[in-house]
Amino acid sequence: MRPAKTPHALGFRMPAEWEPHAATWLAWPHQREDWPGKFAPIPFVYGEMVRRLAPGERVRILVKDAPHERSARSVLRKCGADLAQVDFFRVPTDRSWTRDFCPLFVKDASGEVALTDWKFNGWAKYANHKRDDAVPAAVARIQGRRSFAPTWKPRGASPRRVVLEGGSVDVNGCGTVLTTEECLLSKVQERNPGATRKDVERFLRDGLGATHVLWLGEGILGDDTHGHVDDLCRFVGPSSVVLATERDPRDGNHARLAENRERLRGMCDQSGTRLTVIELPMPEPVVFDGQRLPASYANFYVGNAAVLVPTFDDPADAQAVGLLADLFPGRKVTGICARDFVWGLGTFHCATQQEPA
Repeated sequence: MRPAKTPHALGFRMPAEWEPHAATWLAWPHQREDWPGKFAPIPFVYGEMVRRLAPGERVRILVKDAPHERSARSVLRKCGADLAQVDFFRVPTDRSWTRDFCPLFVKDASGEVALTDWKFNGWAKYANHKRDDAVPAAVARIQGRRSFAPTWKPRGASPRRVVLEGGSVDVNGCGTVLTTEECLLSKVQERNPGATRKDVERFLRDGLGATHVLWLGEGILGDDTHGHVDDLCRFVGPSSVVLATERDPRDGNHARLAENRERLRGMCDQSGTRLTVIELPMPEPVVFDGQRLPASYANFYVGNAAVLVPTFDDPADAQAVGLLADLFPGRKVTGICARDFVWGLGTFHCATQQEPA
């Protein structure tokens, strides 16, 4: 039997987030246990996200049933969001972190948009993830798009789907991808046991068209996803990145972020161009109920007309928003308070997924 052709072999690539979108995908929040004791304001944060994104693109929202949709519509009206720009789909989910379980969309030179359906295993931590794992297949049926389910064959085992979350990678759209060893290579993360560095690089090439992989080390403290790169380092141009930076040597993030800065110092894009590294400040530690949370300005989301930046009632908020505003001229860069939102262990990039135009 001939092996199935991969997206890369067929000329598909994952576009950069700043390339034109057809839509942004969200899943309306319902899992109260993700924000224990703080769920009440969370739908209104989603409402503000939709209000900011809708002027530039459609917003596609997954809801579990009719009452859930009515609740979402009510919140969106109160927030002043343009409901004419919103589509609802009855697709049940376990959680709301569409970055990690929604399909990663790819596009070819003819303009065809397809989707990649990676296995989602609840970040190798949560048992209730089967509905989230089924979302890409549901989106493929809804849209009638071509879908690819990347697989691999571990030594001595049957073929299986590759486990990958969208927050573990960031692309420049030209063939280069950023990721971390902590997430995709460490033995404790249980995503693709036995996979080597070469195996993972092959997964990223075949599935996303990433021919050049840049490996960072550890992610930030408080991140329960084993070091997702979208809390750490993000492309802001084909050969430019922002890197979360902690100036206080007493902070637990200082050493790990400095080590990643050293790695980036010698890195280039797929064409051999040296990366420009722009330092993005870290907020002061956000702690709730004795737990350090993954508060990071790097978890911003780039829409067609808006950039959503999480803020934390912190002195560095204005600096972070201003820096990103300089990097994305032509888009309205807006800070939205995420101090309660981050109690769910993610912010705006974690809660969104872009569909290319």
